[in-house]
Formats: sequence, structure tokens, C-alpha cells
Amino acid sequence: MLERKEYLDFLVKLKDKKIIKVVTGIRRCGKSTLFTLYKKYLLENNVNDNQIISFNFENPDDNKYDNWKALYDDIKSRLVTGKMNYIFLDEIQVIENFEKVVDGLFIQDNVDIYITGSNSYMLSGELATFLTGRYMQIHMLPLSFKEYLSGIKSSNELKEYQNYIENGSFPYLLSINDDKELIRNYLDGIYNTVLLKDVISRNNIKDVMILDSVIKFVFDNIGQLISTNKISNTLNSNNRKNSVNTIESYLSNLLDSYIIYKISRYDIKGKEYLKTGDKYYVCDLGLRKYLLGEIKDLGSILENIIFLELKRRNYEIFIGKNGNNEVDFVVKNNDGLKYIQVALSVRDEDTLKRELNSLETINDNYPKYIITLDYDTANYSGIKQINAIDFLLGRVEI
Repeated sequence: MLERKEYLDFLVKLKDKKIIKVVTGIRRCGKSTLFTLYKKYLLENNVNDNQIISFNFENPDDNKYDNWKALYDDIKSRLVTGKMNYIFLDEIQVIENFEKVVDGLFIQDNVDIYITGSNSYMLSGELATFLTGRYMQIHMLPLSFKEYLSGIKSSNELKEYQNYIENGSFPYLLSINDDKELIRNYLDGIYNTVLLKDVISRNNIKDVMILDSVIKFVFDNIGQLISTNKISNTLNSNNRKNSVNTIESYLSNLLDSYIIYKISRYDIKGKEYLKTGDKYYVCDLGLRKYLLGEIKDLGSILENIIFLELKRRNYEIFIGKNGNNEVDFVVKNNDGLKYIQVALSVRDEDTLKRELNSLETINDNYPKYIITLDYDTANYSGIKQINAIDFLLGRVEI
């Protein structure tokens, strides 16, 4: 198993803290493996096996309870008196009223609770109501390029970057050894499982053809400003009859499943968040290639990868609007703001001028960057050009 060090370290940091740890993320991104790694850590650090109570509710052997109370009573009866008990509830959202189990266990003095879910519905419904202020979310993504490269153990970074954007970044793919047919079958399984379990069945969607069209539209327009009206009008013009309300609902369902992410616009001059104009990015580029076929928009793909990396690093991320100019990413953390342009290459003089212009017109002193696949690095009056591979592998920081 590939060690997901950042996520594992975060769980270790929260060990025995009186807060519920909620690990979310798309199916097959590694949540269950993270629990396995963490349980191994516990056993190696003075925790006995009988102090660990673990369920995976996608396993029929574990999903055997008629109601939430039966599950709660079973867990409570197994608690070791006088010692901390570590409770792992994997894919808990399949249990009706699961939040009552979590709430009941949380009030026990000797319980440390860890749960996972593949749909953000669990954090927008009863769990949030029951446990406001008592849980911390750890959002998991498929492998970063740095994690992917460590699993491949290859020194040819550009070649592996190409494989990364074509094959995808789900952890299990590392064991398939670049077998294109097996990779496609595996991605087909993930895609259809997410759609059937986390989108169609959960939301009782009837018009699957429209849903499929919405997904393909979003996947095909990563990094572009998109509105629900634009999607609706495009589908209607292609004889896919729909309403704006339906498109809004389907987009919300897809966001809940973590197959796509949305960022909104921020007015840099006015220092305010804007309600119109969003961009969408996909959770994995392999899924995009599986769905759309040949990939040619390498600039948009690089932008998508940089977005995911920024998200892994826990930045708040927005699109920057600066008058008539757009900045790809305005990111925020405890250090303040940073402005980022992403381009496949800026060796063309006109491209460089365009990317610089979006940043040069910002009248503040926050750091500004252009991230490209060019090996060149430069400093244009304080605007730093850095190599994307170096950024993804942590060799340069922003």
C-alpha cells in the first residue's frame, strides 16, 4: 500500500482529540486504505487489537444491521472499559440514521471516532445538524503527482506526467502496470459506480441521458466559465430538452459525489465574491479521458492539475476578476492571498505578455506566479515564473 503521508499525519495529529474525524472523497481514492494504514499505526503504538472496532458498510458481512440502534448497541457492548476505543465506520452513509450512531458514540468518554463517506450529502444533512462544531473534515483526493511518481518509482518525470494525465490517479492503477485495457475497465467501474450509487440512485434521477450530457459538457469545458444557462441552451440546441432547474440540480448532485469541483469568482479590485460565472474541474484526468477520448487541450489539463494540487494544500481557491482581465487562481490561506496564472508554455512572446498583463494590473503586494511546463524560470518585476513539475513535486514553493 502506498502511504498517503499527509493524510496519515493529519489523523495522527488528531488522535484522541475529542472531535469526530470525517474523511470524505470520491470512491476508490484511498479512504479505506488510509484507515488500514492508521490502524496499523495504532497497533504499533501501544493500542491493543480489542480497542479497535472497525466496520466497512460496503462489505455485506458488516452491513447486517436492521437499524441504527442495533449497530450502536453492538459497538457499545464491545467497548473496552478504562481504555480509549478507536471506532472506524467506513462508508457509514449507507446506514439509515447513521448520525444517531455517531452522536451516541461521541458522548462516550473513551471513544475516538473515524468515519468515511463518498458523498457530501452526509455533511449537509443530519450529521451536520447533530454534530455542529464537533467534527473535522479531511477531504481526500486521488494521488497527487508526487505520490503517483513515488509509487511508479520512475525517474522520467515528463513521461510519467503524460501517463498521469492519461491513465488517471486512482491508487489501484499503480498495480495495473500501464495495461490500457485494464485501466479503461477499472475507470469504467469507478465512473458507473459513482453515477449509480452516489448520483442516480441517491437522487432518484430519471433522465440519465441528460445527466450524461451534463457530465460530458462539464468534463469537456474544464477551466472555462460556465453557467447553468449555457449548459441548458447547449443541450437544447442539440435536441436534449431540459430546464435550467434540472441542470442546477444535476450539477449539485455531481458536486456532492466529488467527481467534479466548482470555484467561483472573486473581484480583486472590489474585494468581493461574485455570484455569477463559475469554473469546474474534474477529480481525475483519467476519468476525463475515459469519457471523452483523445486529449488535446493540454493547457486546460495542466490548469486542472494545478487546481487539484492547490486544493490538496488546503488553499481557498477562487477565479480572479480584475477589471477586464481574469486571473486563473486567487488562493488564500493564513499567509494571505496569492495570484496564479497557469499556461502550458509562455515561450511565445504574445502569450507571455497576456499572462503577465493579468497579473501586472493588480495593485497590491501579494505574491504573483506564472506556472508552466517550460523548464525556464524567470522573475518579471516580482512575478515569478516556475515550472509545474517542480511545483507538483514540492521542489519549489509558492
